[in-house]
Formats: sequence, structure tokens, C-alpha cells
Amino acid sequence: MPIQSLLSGNEGAFGPDEIHVLSAAFEQTLSALRLADRSDPVVTIVAKRIIELAKQGERDPTRLRESVVNSLCA
Repeated sequence: MPIQSLLSGNEGAFGPDEIHVLSAAFEQTLSALRLADRSDPVVTIVAKRIIELAKQGERDPTRLRESVVNSLCA
């Protein structure tokens, strides 16, 4: 599941540059968590968490990745 499918419900919330950052953070997070199966429910959790953090103002892909990884591995 690509993050774009979840972002489609947030029209206007993110511009093209922000979508690029969120997509990069999503891919980096999946790699860090070694999630290859896009049908794994954790992939959806990752995408939703990244979007949630971005709505709160975070735009740095590294911090997005670290926040999600830390929240899932804690």
C-alpha cells in the first residue's frame, strides 16, 4: 500500500513537495522496519502515523522515520 492512497483523503493538506517528503519518510521507515509486504497491516499503521505527524507540522523525513520506528518498537 503506497502512502499516496491515504494522502488522497487529505486534499489540500499537503503540497507536492510535502507529499514527496512524506513518501520518502514512508519508504525509509518501511526499510528500517524491514517491511517488504505492502499488504502487512503494519504498513498502513506506518503510513497513518507519518500523516498524523505531518499534520502536526513535522516535515523532516528523518525525524518522521525515527518517530514512527520508536513508537512501534517501544
